[in-house]
Amino acid sequence: MGARTFLYCIVVVGLGGALAAQTPANLPAQPIGNNDLLAIVVYDAPELSGQVRVSPEGTILLPLLARPITARGMLPADLQVAIAKALKDGELLKRPVVTVQVLEYQSRPVVVSGAVRRPVTFQVIGAMTLLDAITRAEGLTPEAGSEIIVSTPDAQTVRQVPVSALLGTADPEYAIPLHGGELIRVPERGKVYVVGTVRHPGAYPADDASVLKTLALSEGLAPYAAKMAFIYRQTDESRERSEVPVDLRRILSRQAPDVPLAANDIFYIPENGKKRLGLAALEKVLVFGSTAGATAIIYRGVR
Repeated sequence: MGARTFLYCIVVVGLGGALAAQTPANLPAQPIGNNDLLAIVVYDAPELSGQVRVSPEGTILLPLLARPITARGMLPADLQVAIAKALKDGELLKRPVVTVQVLEYQSRPVVVSGAVRRPVTFQVIGAMTLLDAITRAEGLTPEAGSEIIVSTPDAQTVRQVPVSALLGTADPEYAIPLHGGELIRVPERGKVYVVGTVRHPGAYPADDASVLKTLALSEGLAPYAAKMAFIYRQTDESRERSEVPVDLRRILSRQAPDVPLAANDIFYIPENGKKRLGLAALEKVLVFGSTAGATAIIYRGVR
């Protein structure tokens, strides 16, 4: 065995050990993309072997080669052939034998955000579906809404997936395959905001919400509550809100029908005999005040 061959064996054995330490078990072969990390071994040419990261342009450049080699979109086996051909055409080796292994995929990120237990960004390796991605994020939080929004990398396709169909019935129509670049967002469910003379002011789910249901969730009216309440509702894309008076006395006595509430409604019950707060003051309470603080501010009223 010559000195060159002995040195090559040491290098290849060392590189093989590094590959074993860095490569995930059973990493499937899939098309190479930008920023993926490759391990290239050219047998009997350790100076051409090593780790190479695919450029943002989708190419790699090996030592002694004048031109970059396109790697994006190729399988590792196809890239092996392309590298061997480039080495032969460049008259660097007569019979090059090349192996290519993907150490790290960085070209297929999937982002999961919103009302999930652990927002996460990960790389798609092998077959993966929307349900797999939600599992990676450790599931939905109690604040999650009724739909999951999935957008493709080019933002040309946006799908709204019902949570009940994905998690409840496991409808195969929503077993959406992921290829990388998708943005998965889980919006929080809509809320109605109850402030004023109720026992527990706060934010409550807007699903099928109404005046009576929301009063029940907030544990009813507090002492000295006025019988005329108000709903402040955003009517368009601007921040302008309309005021809807609500006759609580008639609703509670079943003389008038219950009034439905919509997401982002502010349901305000002033104190009887006090000057009621304006909308600007209510919004400040919602933004800056805690539940206890909001209650105290509204109880004092504006004289």
